[in-house]
Amino acid sequence: MSIDALKDRIPPFAKDVKLNLSALGREEGLTPQQLHGLLVACGITTRNAEVAGALEAEAAPRLSPAAMDAAKAAAAIMAMNNVYYRFTHLASNKAYETLPAKLRMSVIGAPGVDRADFELWSLAVSAMNGCGRCIDAHEKVLREAGIREDQIQAAVRVAAVVASAAVALESVRDSLPAAAE
Repeated sequence: MSIDALKDRIPPFAKDVKLNLSALGREEGLTPQQLHGLLVACGITTRNAEVAGALEAEAAPRLSPAAMDAAKAAAAIMAMNNVYYRFTHLASNKAYETLPAKLRMSVIGAPGVDRADFELWSLAVSAMNGCGRCIDAHEKVLREAGIREDQIQAAVRVAAVVASAAVALESVRDSLPAAAE
């Protein structure tokens, strides 16, 4: 399935979602690798197999195998880090912030693609997962790498559109009658 096929599945009440999906291919300020890596990482982060599959299929011809793996790694490692660091940030007991995480995350240091691209994907996933500490950390690294605010905003916009597509599709799936067993 492609983005066009995914758009065809979006219900009429979510016309804005469909229009925003259409605009993703015209997102300015992002390289093709950045955009398509965002589609993969954010698609996985929705935990919606239909969205993830469609976006991966769309991105596959445009990403190297290393970039595809790195985008998937960004989704996976941020799933772990966002839970852990959101906890340390939100816990009233600030002692947790001083303890070592003891989590393996070597992919962040050697993602197999341009570090700024990986950081951009990690930032978008962190925005989807609501981890302010990770958002701040990745945004800082990106700004130090010369990534502009409009590029960072574009990455988060992609994340927002992908998340909305998953919600729109789930609302349709959830309203269908249960299959006969």
